[in-house]
Amino acid sequence: MKDSLDLNVIRQQITDLDQELLSLFAQRRSLTLNVAKSKAHQVRPVRDQQREQELLVRLISIGKEKGLDAHYVTNIFQTIIEDSVLNQQAYLQQLKNPNIKTPTVSVAFLGDKGSYSYLASYRYFSRRAEEIIEFGCDSFAEILQQVESGTVDYGMLPIENTSSGSINEVYDLLQNTNLSIVGELSQPIDHCLLTAVNTKLEDIDTIFAHAQPVQQCSNFLNKQDGIRIEYCDSSAQAMHKALELQSANVAVIGSEEGGKLYDLLPLTKSIANQAENHSRFILVARKPVDVAVQIPAKTTLILATGQTPGALVECLVILKDYGINMTKLESRPIQGRPWEEMFYIDLEANLKSAEMQECLSKLTELTRFIKVLGCYATEQIKPTNVPVK
Repeated sequence: MKDSLDLNVIRQQITDLDQELLSLFAQRRSLTLNVAKSKAHQVRPVRDQQREQELLVRLISIGKEKGLDAHYVTNIFQTIIEDSVLNQQAYLQQLKNPNIKTPTVSVAFLGDKGSYSYLASYRYFSRRAEEIIEFGCDSFAEILQQVESGTVDYGMLPIENTSSGSINEVYDLLQNTNLSIVGELSQPIDHCLLTAVNTKLEDIDTIFAHAQPVQQCSNFLNKQDGIRIEYCDSSAQAMHKALELQSANVAVIGSEEGGKLYDLLPLTKSIANQAENHSRFILVARKPVDVAVQIPAKTTLILATGQTPGALVECLVILKDYGINMTKLESRPIQGRPWEEMFYIDLEANLKSAEMQECLSKLTELTRFIKVLGCYATEQIKPTNVPVK
């Protein structure tokens, strides 16, 4: 009885400490918001990586004195730093674009509750809106249509994955839209095999899944014998199927987080080809946004060069001359013009900067067609490096 009582006491102490930690985290987040307010007036960059590095080094040293290893301390505070940066960026963007500040937003995404696009939508707007009006769609084309018609404010679209590469259908659709890219999000993707009932892997004969997860989990799937893949329009639709069938022979590929919304159980975790599996999403809207100068920005454009040797190289040289870093170059066929290609380019630059405006002017002279798809704050927060001793 004494051991049981002691365990209960210890658990209560842990619960009390967790509550204290949450209060301290909330206080720290409030202070970082004050930092953002200060930077808004002084026009200073959101990130000061030298200070971040000095902070981590000091905290690691203090942690060692308290019996905490460096890896543990680094992981915790890199997460806190990332949260601080993203909250400051969200605040500065609201100041820069006061006309779009609203407590409620409507978002179109692929699938239903539990899909990766659904989870990405909630993660993105968790810092920006109090309520999300969900609008699940059956296709990427429908997402764009709902935004263009004004039915919803935004559309969330997956654009590329670290395992399966670019999502060509989305790139092709962007050729013929007047929408603007106004945001991006990199979402960790942890594919699991989910079931509606307790079962064994050897009993599974049917897997419901969207085509992208199937491609990203091909190594795992190729090792399974006698399993039939049934393709679905979204991961959420696959989860619906498993929930309806309640069969020990059926599984779906999806996230553990999404599966919880359907009371699905993780049978096998981390089945993707790559351990570090991320999908990049873009957010589209009817009107562009301005990006505050304190925030790292990306500009996405499409261009078509002349059919002459070295035409694309000439464009890339222009970027080099202006010191603009290119993070993505994707070629896609021009619809209705066989053997001709359109190039999608992501640049680390603010569209309103003098360098970017001059660069665009030069590129316009060299290309047959050029169109800016959007300028937006980058949310790919690179961890601060800690010196190795």
